[in-house]
Amino acid sequence: MALTLFAFDTPNARKITVALEEMGLPFAVQVVDITQKEQFDPAFLKISPNNKIPALVDTEGPDGQTQTVFESGAILIYLAEKTGKFLPAQGAGRVAALEWLMFQMGGFGPAPGQVHHYAGLSNEADKRYGFERFMAETLRLYGVMDRRLAAKEFFAGELSIADFAILGWVWRHPRHQVDLQQFPHVQLWYQALMARPAVQKGFAVALRRD
Repeated sequence: MALTLFAFDTPNARKITVALEEMGLPFAVQVVDITQKEQFDPAFLKISPNNKIPALVDTEGPDGQTQTVFESGAILIYLAEKTGKFLPAQGAGRVAALEWLMFQMGGFGPAPGQVHHYAGLSNEADKRYGFERFMAETLRLYGVMDRRLAAKEFFAGELSIADFAILGWVWRHPRHQVDLQQFPHVQLWYQALMARPAVQKGFAVALRRD
């Protein structure tokens, strides 16, 4: 099989499994158990220099050469350009898809990721400042998305890799302690995407070992 995804059950990995299924690409999975620090294995370092999942190996890359790709946003762009799907080749649609992809990468990922961290702390003194700071920013970002989706069915107008990127994190809204009813346009978008068969297949991909 040409494509191998190195991943664990995280939002950044789920957005890749969803994209792969939506694009109709067959792929194999190599679980990298970050709870056991497997991301620091020297063999994985050769694929992902930053020791982060997900990472992708394509043995049928450009010019027939093996291509490795790390960073989830880069993987989404690579797959979109490989297939010609979910990223317009030019024009305003491409700009919008890349804008909202970068919105997720730079904001709606790092901020709720910090909420995950601080929500898990047991010491209230350690927890309070960071949790309140990043929860406020997470809620602000949900508001940005809700305003966008009030005017557009999808973030870039048409379904794109930006939606897959953002979906991976909205999927974790219970862990963000966010009630999607506060953001009705995000909720409708989320429900519509989660009803898509390929999205369901993407979330059903096993990214943990039994």
